[in-house]
Amino acid sequence: MSMFGLIRSDILAKAAWVYGNTSGRSILKALCTDGTFAMIVYRLMQASQRLRLVPLSMLFNKLNVVFGQCIIGRGADFGAAFVLVHSQGIVINSSVRGGSNIRLEHQVTIGAEKGESPAIGDDVFIGAGAKIVGAVCVGNGVRIGANAVVVDDLPDGVTAVGIPARPVA
Repeated sequence: MSMFGLIRSDILAKAAWVYGNTSGRSILKALCTDGTFAMIVYRLMQASQRLRLVPLSMLFNKLNVVFGQCIIGRGADFGAAFVLVHSQGIVINSSVRGGSNIRLEHQVTIGAEKGESPAIGDDVFIGAGAKIVGAVCVGNGVRIGANAVVVDDLPDGVTAVGIPARPVA
């Protein structure tokens, strides 16, 4: 998918997630909300990195730090419909790989441990303050609760909460 296609899918997904639909009004509201700037700049950084325009990707990275209030590593790779509901305090390691339809709340950390980073499936929600650390795999359709700390693999379709995060019924 092209950079513009990814940006479009991200904004449509945010409008649907936050406002419940993708009407023109909801899209306009999504464009004006916290986190959307960071989503767009992330996609510009990602495209610059793929084109090996390193100085430009570094500039987009720093714009996100200053204006988006988040740190997303230049090598981080997420599929379509990547939504930052609120971008403040988000930290994502450069070697993180994620699927499509991933939604993150504020203060989320997805980080490496001993050089190993998480892999995140499709259709994943990560609640405010959650941490995902190390060589863990987060399955498809997973919901991670606020402030949960994920240090072990999570299978498809579970909701995980707690420290350390464990699936709940």
